Amino acid sequence: MEERDSAVGTPASRPVTRRSKSYGRSCVEAPSYFWQTPGHLTVLKIPTSRGAAKSQIITNKVDPEHIALLVKNEWKLSYVTPLHCFRHTQLTSYSKHLSAFIVAEKQQGVAVEVGLEAGFKVTFTAVLGLAETDEDAETVFIQIQSKPVFAAAADAPKVVWRGWLTCVNGDPEYLRSLPSDFVSLPLFCTSGPESLTTLVKSWFERAFDCNFGSLALNSTTLNWLAALWTGCHPTCNIRYLKLAWSLPTQPPLDVSYTVNPQDAWELWNSIHTEESTDDRIDIKEVQALMNGLETHFFRHFKIYLSAGTLVKVSTALGSAQLDGKIKIGNSEYITTLLTLLTECALLKMLT
Repeated sequence: MEERDSAVGTPASRPVTRRSKSYGRSCVEAPSYFWQTPGHLTVLKIPTSRGAAKSQIITNKVDPEHIALLVKNEWKLSYVTPLHCFRHTQLTSYSKHLSAFIVAEKQQGVAVEVGLEAGFKVTFTAVLGLAETDEDAETVFIQIQSKPVFAAAADAPKVVWRGWLTCVNGDPEYLRSLPSDFVSLPLFCTSGPESLTTLVKSWFERAFDCNFGSLALNSTTLNWLAALWTGCHPTCNIRYLKLAWSLPTQPPLDVSYTVNPQDAWELWNSIHTEESTDDRIDIKEVQALMNGLETHFFRHFKIYLSAGTLVKVSTALGSAQLDGKIKIGNSEYITTLLTLLTECALLKMLT
């Protein structure tokens, strides 16, 4: 794919050092320490409004086989700082380097929880079309396959780990402010053994001077998803709205609350007016939806859900949990979800 550059000139005042191991790069480079960068690069505002979810046939611009890799699976979220000297044109080389790195680490005694494996095959793939703006870098999907030592020669390798880095509708001012040798793919989604996730992150940190962190969601993000997905019901049957709370009682009380989708939509429609020409949703409307649902629950069960923490929201379009786990249930609204999660990753990265 064509390489994307995202911003202005590279600062020229950094010290130059040489690496003892490249793990994907062999040039002489300066350490970036980007996550320590002060000033305007670390300022992002938390939006108080956003556009309503819009359906789009994503397979018109993204390979259906690539989309099939993203939906239905459960993904664990992380954030990652900008990648230094990452090139979409070098994905084949990165595949070989990461594969060699995993094998070398395993030979040195690092535990890899996938059984007795003869070797690992890593594949980097560019998922073209998910980027929404010129500033967004194209998504990169990574797949690790392995074959057991005692497998028959005809047996196909087994997929043991998947992950992808993405940026969808990232803050344009922030992305344009990056030096030209950085690529921002702040949202990292993984599925597979934690030991492999740790190795993949370690390789990226060594190869591209980046830094990873866990991306837990907060109740406000879950509230946004509940409102955005509920608003989709007239055009795409969400089938159900399931909400889960954790209440600070002794012992702790977990509450599951399933709302009829039509009832949820009618409540939302009474809150969100159609007068806005750009169909923006305000945080006050989101709060009003949640207050309405909590009030209805209290009338029946005399339990104040507002005293607890919303920990999960799910519909047929997808699910999200407070601990940073998501599922994508419908590709037509994948852009809405990834836009919100990209925002969360950028905000978390810079705090």
